[in-house]
Amino acid sequence: QVQLVESGGGSVQAGGSLRLSCEASGGTFRSDIMGWFRRTPGKEREFVSGISTSGDSTKYADSVKGRFTISRDNARNAVYLQMNSLKPEDTAVYYCARRTYYSHYVPVMSDEYNYWGRGTQVTVSS
Repeated sequence: QVQLVESGGGSVQAGGSLRLSCEASGGTFRSDIMGWFRRTPGKEREFVSGISTSGDSTKYADSVKGRFTISRDNARNAVYLQMNSLKPEDTAVYYCARRTYYSHYVPVMSDEYNYWGRGTQVTVSS
């Protein structure tokens, strides 16, 4: 059974940092593309970042480029999102996503991922 559990969310002031973690179980993690999405009330879930199976290819939303860094540790079945220079507009529930079927690119649409965690809240105050 494939499961994803996020952790590391919290409340910080603008300019601060947080590191989100997502621990995966079930399936073959090293073969799966991983992503991070976020959602704020009244908005659709939006792509934040994604990483290829080996970690050699990453994608970022324009809004987080240069501030967020995605990484993975296939030995630990985990993916991380280092978030620096946080802004109030980064406030959202952050979700870890997993795609367990092949893709030659890192998807940015939520319907291209087939497993999701429950999310972790990130709140950035000004």
